[in-house]
Amino acid sequence: MKRSYILPLFLLIQIILLKILRFFPECVEQIYSNGFYQFLSKTLRIVLGKIPFSVGDCIYFILILFALKWFWKKRKSWKIEWKNNLLTVLSVLSVFYFFFHIFWALNYYREPLFEKMNIERDYSDADLLAFTKKLIAKTNAVQNQITKNDSLKVEFPYSQKQVFEMNQNGYKNLAKEYPFFTYSHLCIKKSLFSLPLTYMGFGGYLNPFTNEAQVNYLGPMYSFPMTTNHEMAHQMGYASESECNFIGFMSSIKNDNLYFQYSGYSMALRYCLGNWQVRNEKILEQLLKTINPGILKNYKESQDFWEQYETPIETGFHIFYDRFLKINQQKDGMDSYSKFVNLMVNYYKTRPFENGDLKN
Repeated sequence: MKRSYILPLFLLIQIILLKILRFFPECVEQIYSNGFYQFLSKTLRIVLGKIPFSVGDCIYFILILFALKWFWKKRKSWKIEWKNNLLTVLSVLSVFYFFFHIFWALNYYREPLFEKMNIERDYSDADLLAFTKKLIAKTNAVQNQITKNDSLKVEFPYSQKQVFEMNQNGYKNLAKEYPFFTYSHLCIKKSLFSLPLTYMGFGGYLNPFTNEAQVNYLGPMYSFPMTTNHEMAHQMGYASESECNFIGFMSSIKNDNLYFQYSGYSMALRYCLGNWQVRNEKILEQLLKTINPGILKNYKESQDFWEQYETPIETGFHIFYDRFLKINQQKDGMDSYSKFVNLMVNYYKTRPFENGDLKN
């Protein structure tokens, strides 16, 4: 066999092996997610955590430049040497695909959080309505505690660097109840690609090769702690977007700081309202009347921010990412972000929210 065929063939073998691996989530959970990955991810966070800028973003930038240079160089000879060029592209993809899964993406095949925490998957409209009302009452209460006026939006008083440090408190409290949510070795960076991320409609991402949590620093601050907690959950080895939203929510509301609680409650409420917009707009209208005007002003702040950057780029990237998620064990694609409502509704059926008698 020619050497130029080895890596493309290895790509095909990887795809087949991953198709088989999805039938063994318990093995992935024990051997990879709770074994090799924990060692690798902590090592990367220890090494890169003290570097103030995003190493992963710099690597991506350099690789993009090399790729553009290569395609430009091959532009005239592409038709003549198409076979060799295609084999080169497939070889690079094969190496990329291998390290992508070894360094992080095998977590897509781990045991679902529903099973790990014994949470039911399905819920009724009545369940959702009861939970949404409960969530509205709690979000209203926290907003009132902060502003002392139900008509004022919450103005976040902390810097983004402070958020990175203070978020650890929520995970520390969460880990007391669930040790498998223990977070250590802070490694969160403001993404150098924050403007492109904004145009693509994303609040952040995890670099799977460096284990740096990248956060879009341009968005509204009231939602920043919840967004950061979501990316920290990815760092811990949770690949599902719905699971990371759920973990991010729980670590936000268990924080000792009211502003961080507000971030979690208000973001979760927004997802519930989004569900009602699809299910029953009349109920949505009734629910909106019971929400403090200050909370709705924060939502308007977010809406106005993201609308500034709406372009066909966002639509195109969402289509691409939707397909990417479906290939990687998340059959709901982009809708999986809102599927964490299932986890919240069923988890809190028999549990109260945090008592709220905390510091701000």
